[in-house]
Amino acid sequence: MRKIIHIDMDAFYASIEQRDHPEYRGKPLAVGYAGDRGVVAAASYEARRYGVRSAMASKTALKKCPHLIFAASRFDVYRTVSRQIMNIFLEYTDLVEPLSLDEAFLDVTVNHKQIKSAIRIAREIKIRIKEETGLTASAGVSVNKFLAKIASDYQKPDGLFVILEKDAEAFVESLQIEQFYGVGKVTAEKMHRLGIHTGADLKARSESELIRLFGKAGHIYYNQVRGIDNRLVTPDHTRKSLGAENTFLTDLSTLPELREELKEIAETVWKRIKEKNFQGRTVTLKVKYADFEQITRSKTLLDVITEYELFYRISIELLEQIDFTTKPVRLIGLTISNPKETTTASDYIQLELDFRDPED
Repeated sequence: MRKIIHIDMDAFYASIEQRDHPEYRGKPLAVGYAGDRGVVAAASYEARRYGVRSAMASKTALKKCPHLIFAASRFDVYRTVSRQIMNIFLEYTDLVEPLSLDEAFLDVTVNHKQIKSAIRIAREIKIRIKEETGLTASAGVSVNKFLAKIASDYQKPDGLFVILEKDAEAFVESLQIEQFYGVGKVTAEKMHRLGIHTGADLKARSESELIRLFGKAGHIYYNQVRGIDNRLVTPDHTRKSLGAENTFLTDLSTLPELREELKEIAETVWKRIKEKNFQGRTVTLKVKYADFEQITRSKTLLDVITEYELFYRISIELLEQIDFTTKPVRLIGLTISNPKETTTASDYIQLELDFRDPED
């Protein structure tokens, strides 16, 4: 039986801002930009009581909470704190799988401190995080990743919840379908139309029916509702892409303006490429128009891109493929991806064939 812990920091970005700025404590706070085109990156628990959520337009957030405070994001600080937390995890096990800056799975079945109880390890980690960063975390403990993730969400903030193997199926049956990890708003709405509102409703459907309705995800749902998840905690994640984007204060409609904005985004992406030592072969340009229609253009090379000049030139080529005469643009973004070379020029060997006449 495996012992899996899921640690999830509580309102991570917002909590760091409240930690570092006493005047924000106990008040509704959003990390992000308050302007017309602003988006909430994170919300404190005080803000969440008013319905403010991450990815919400700042104007909408202010309508829900007129006295909402906005703090500019400081991702360098968030990454530094994240490294502190990950280092704490690694004192207990090498099997740490980060999902983002503020959450990770840990397999502590066998651990460096030879502690038999995963609950004790989770409690120790929470205490260490509080002592070393001043922040709180919620922990879920169970026998697999799915159940541990569900458990960590169950008593937020500053929670510690355990789902034992013998209780797993009954517990999952009692959940609302929105509480299932991986079931988003659109999928939940589809399930509701089908009469699936709880785990028990989901469990009543056959595997073949779920696959017919939801494709490959149907097989996952069939197992999850039975408390089954055989995925391993995998610490060696290969980054698949890296990018940046910008939402403009006012819509743009001329190529020179967009080229100037694209240059700034390309420089940001290239800086991140160098920081992460990332190399990719595919450049993708994303464009979102004022009416929120979104299109992408991409180009893939035979070999990885190692020079900024080439990366920027491809970005401009992609931009020039798009028609900006019909409607203005509110956002553009650049992504580099496809890091693993499947077939490159270096994979081929030039054979030396002898074309001499055998009679010579």
